[in-house]
Amino acid sequence: MEHIVIHPGDNVEVDARNGQKYARRDIAAGEPVIKYGFPIGKATRAIAKGEHVHTQNLTTALCREETYEYHPAAFGQETVPPDFFSGFIRPDGGVGVRNDVWIVNTVGCVNNTARKIAEETGALCFPHPYGCSQLGGDHERTKLVLRGLIRHPNAGGVLVLGLGCENNGIDGMRQILGDHDPRRIRFLNAQDCGDEVAQGVRIVRELQQIAAADRRQSVPVTKLKLGLKCGGSDGFSGLTANPLVGRIADRVAAMGGSAVLTEVPEMFGAERILMDRCVSRDVFDKTVKLINGYKAYFIAHGQPVSENPSPGNKAGGITTLEEKSLGCVQKGGSAPVTAVLDYGDFVAAPGLSLLNGPGNDAVAVTNLTAAGCQIILFTTGRGTPLGAPVPTVKIATNTALFEKKPHWLDCDAMRCGTDELWAQILRIAGGERTKNERNGDREIAIFKDGVTL
Repeated sequence: MEHIVIHPGDNVEVDARNGQKYARRDIAAGEPVIKYGFPIGKATRAIAKGEHVHTQNLTTALCREETYEYHPAAFGQETVPPDFFSGFIRPDGGVGVRNDVWIVNTVGCVNNTARKIAEETGALCFPHPYGCSQLGGDHERTKLVLRGLIRHPNAGGVLVLGLGCENNGIDGMRQILGDHDPRRIRFLNAQDCGDEVAQGVRIVRELQQIAAADRRQSVPVTKLKLGLKCGGSDGFSGLTANPLVGRIADRVAAMGGSAVLTEVPEMFGAERILMDRCVSRDVFDKTVKLINGYKAYFIAHGQPVSENPSPGNKAGGITTLEEKSLGCVQKGGSAPVTAVLDYGDFVAAPGLSLLNGPGNDAVAVTNLTAAGCQIILFTTGRGTPLGAPVPTVKIATNTALFEKKPHWLDCDAMRCGTDELWAQILRIAGGERTKNERNGDREIAIFKDGVTL
């Protein structure tokens, strides 16, 4: 049985066949269990050398909100000349890697209308249940996320489709959008016309004619924004796929581009690694607010901050949230943390940004898309067909999964090197379609935490 020791200070090792943990030495009851060089919890009883370490003898040590000190790491960010990809340059300076026409509806009441228009024209639509009967933060988040989709550079044109009586009406969306190109962003209230589908089809076809004149141009990777996501993690996630994506994040940052890490609850237990990489005290303070703010959200709802991992994670060998987080944050590589983003913020700074939001797969890929990421790198140890509105590169943590689900997955992290994945990303940026695009798997979900009228 081949075992992997991740860090010399670890008191557990990982079975190379199944990702499960085993004690490297005797571990006393109450003693920290160490993996990745950091505690992943504490032993609930004495564990003998060679014994399987999992839910039967290991529990979380996470607590409520914490106090943090800023200890900036002394490291220099490598800078290298950027590679180039072929993209669509937008009037506002953004760059798209796709040139589709999107239908973004302001309210769930017109989901089926949007689908009918999309089916007739080939445009893309993204159904959701919100946009009315929402108050406060929920209503604001819905508007901000939809704004991010409407302004996304991957869309060559957008039809904003409303009903006409919703509280997230078109007039409000116009205001939150601000300045925009009226040729490429059009609006339609279904209640304001006779045949709303026919009218929508007419508008979409006009937008498609405009987009058809767009041509790809060579642009530097400084214009590339990569979203980083994991879902259905297993014991190999922190060993194969997430470190691979971390090396990609470091590369895009070194070339002046951007990478965005989200899933705030899956930073719990590993947050100090990120905090020490913050480029300034201001970014550090925002990171502390991000972490403690999300813990306060859990506590306000009467939930423990350690309520994770999922049943699938546990079946794959992940026991505690600390363990999951230490593997999760490896997607951020070692790049400096340059910005902290809230819902609806657009990625602007090069380097690694932290984005507010949950670990829920559909919500997270939506948040990354709304922040302006043109491509999402999605690692998975269990497999998922889920895709975002943007190309979603599904990276298997293990070869067995990749061979079982080749119709879902784009890359096998056990066989794929950094250069190989980087070349694939540049090809995808230039038009090569991912599996989620080929399968039509494009979905959104908007975070909700409040009253529905």
